[in-house]
Amino acid sequence: MDPLTAAAASGLQARMDSLDLLANNLANTSTSGYKADREFYGTYLSSDALNNPDPAVGDSPVVERHWTDFAQGSLTSTGNPTDLALSGRGFFAVNGPNGPLYTRNGSFQVSPQGNLVTTEGYAVRLTDGQSLTLDPNSPLVVAADGSVSQNGAALGQLQLVDFADPSLLEKASGTTFQSPDPQKVAPQAATNVQVAQGKLESSNASSSESAVRMVMLLRHFEMLQKAVKIGGEMNRQALEEVAKVGS
Repeated sequence: MDPLTAAAASGLQARMDSLDLLANNLANTSTSGYKADREFYGTYLSSDALNNPDPAVGDSPVVERHWTDFAQGSLTSTGNPTDLALSGRGFFAVNGPNGPLYTRNGSFQVSPQGNLVTTEGYAVRLTDGQSLTLDPNSPLVVAADGSVSQNGAALGQLQLVDFADPSLLEKASGTTFQSPDPQKVAPQAATNVQVAQGKLESSNASSSESAVRMVMLLRHFEMLQKAVKIGGEMNRQALEEVAKVGS
């Protein structure tokens, strides 16, 4: 494959990867607590290209990895007492199917068993690791520090955690995150966060920004397709000229 076509094809693959991330962000612009995915570009050289003295053969752009944008979303009032939002660094801890999970999505509800759970059905954890059990017929009061009470009786304190480097977390199902290694990526008590009852944190994936980026990526895609077409046409003409010389 000639250098022009190879570079254009690599660019097409990178833009396809970017479009996948962007499409997921667009699909979650209205999902509470959603954190947008971003791409990190790098360059790639094959082992043959590394030993090729031809200066026309250069690095090919690729999406080397993606990263999560943990920027704070805006808080929106809902009036629902089981809706909770976090202001500042931190996560709610919940009981996932294979261990603790962490989320910024405070769109909670009371299960038939009386537990406060996420939309996926994961029970919200207290600081002692137990699930929060409520009386569905009594008003719920959640303080800024996560302390929960009903009818003046304390029920416990929500487990609010933070990480030294949240970028090491991996996305699990929905809007939850998991630690890839609980020993190396261990949660610690969040110290700079407050709970707001009756509010939800909006997704930090802006629909307007995502739409603009999608138009830009589609334009890049179109230009790279033209480059591949030009490369193919140049190769065809070169072969025709060789055939003429040989005849």
